[in-house]
Amino acid sequence: MLTLGIIGWIVIGGLAGWIGSKLMGTDKQMGILANVVVGVVGGLLGGWVLSLFDVDVEGGGLWFSFFTCLLGAVILLFVVKLVTGRR
Repeated sequence: MLTLGIIGWIVIGGLAGWIGSKLMGTDKQMGILANVVVGVVGGLLGGWVLSLFDVDVEGGGLWFSFFTCLLGAVILLFVVKLVTGRR
């Protein structure tokens, strides 16, 4: 069960990181590993941001988890672009 959870995080994070990098225009600079890392970290960031608005992020299901990861990935890539100055 724990392994399936980790694999799920990797798959959902990878997809969310890839789509987030497409939306933010950073896809050409990133590989599959970077997309997975951005998606997983984005999931943590997105969950934290949504919890600030009192949104229950634990009981949302698969699609809610995906969109949470996508939101966090876009926020993360936006901040990274601001800090690094890349366009």
